[in-house]
Amino acid sequence: MKAIVKTRAAPGADIIDVQEPKITRGDQVKVRVLATSICGTDYHIYSWDRWSAGRVKPPNIMGHEFAGEIVEVGADVQSLKVGDYVSGESHWVCNHCKQCLMNERHVCANTKILGVDVNGCFAPYVVVPEGSAWKNDRAIPPHLACIQDPLGNAVHATLAGEIVGRTVAVLGCGPIGIFAVAVAKAAGASHVYATDTRDYRLELAQQLGATKTINVTREDLEAEIAEVTSGGGVDVVLEMSGAPIAIRQAMKIARRGGRVSLMGIPSQPVELDMAEDMIFKGLDIKCIVGRKLYETWDTMRSLLASGRLDVAPAVTHRLAFEDYEHGMALMRDGLCGKVVFELG
Repeated sequence: MKAIVKTRAAPGADIIDVQEPKITRGDQVKVRVLATSICGTDYHIYSWDRWSAGRVKPPNIMGHEFAGEIVEVGADVQSLKVGDYVSGESHWVCNHCKQCLMNERHVCANTKILGVDVNGCFAPYVVVPEGSAWKNDRAIPPHLACIQDPLGNAVHATLAGEIVGRTVAVLGCGPIGIFAVAVAKAAGASHVYATDTRDYRLELAQQLGATKTINVTREDLEAEIAEVTSGGGVDVVLEMSGAPIAIRQAMKIARRGGRVSLMGIPSQPVELDMAEDMIFKGLDIKCIVGRKLYETWDTMRSLLASGRLDVAPAVTHRLAFEDYEHGMALMRDGLCGKVVFELG
């Protein structure tokens, strides 16, 4: 089969012929991929940044967000069968470390990530553990079913504390940020303020329910939030960008006793005024990693099924598998929401 492969320790990727994957353990399922989407992590690997160079070992099939149909099951698989329509949980956990045994599998000490540590899903077929295949409602089309892994990040970050009736600021409107806007509104937030450096992304945030958008290259974020909150600050800040300045501002614009969910990954150490901006304000700081397995998935399924959560506008491009370079260029330029490759 043909797959998008990180073939060498350098920028770029190639479509090459590889062996079709086989089930090698009784707890695995083989999935025919119908749709798969690009994550920021995939772009980091494609562009070969410092993190990728220290983690990924080429050659490796890229990709970790997918939806598809099961075509084969291992001898020990109990909850899934051939023909089931599933999405993938990209974090493969060990189920025996302390974190897994304490139902904290999202921080499993032995996590392997699809498309990062093992061959991924930018291919017609992928083999995954039974526990990493989430059964879908057939009413959800593949181009939306495949984005549940990153949508789960937004659900986890947003619902890590009370949201009903709260004012929320989302800092960074990449795909997970705009998902967070939609989740906050669906969950009953009173106002959602979205920030970014690109107008394109802010327009997407508005489509997904943002009350007000702020382009931080032209507007003073702290002044704008002070104005709309009468100087008190917002109840909840969802920091999705990882930009050091945004992380510092997250602490400043949160009200006293407010919550800050940190999900964006900074590329360098960040200096914070912990005394004035965090401790003395009594902030509730939540550090968000992936999705809670499988509480977040269940919550996400309920939100989607209810019709309250509509993330369709976030999928801005549906491309052929062969157009992966165009998809990566859209990611590089910030001119997209979610980019989906369709194989089915």
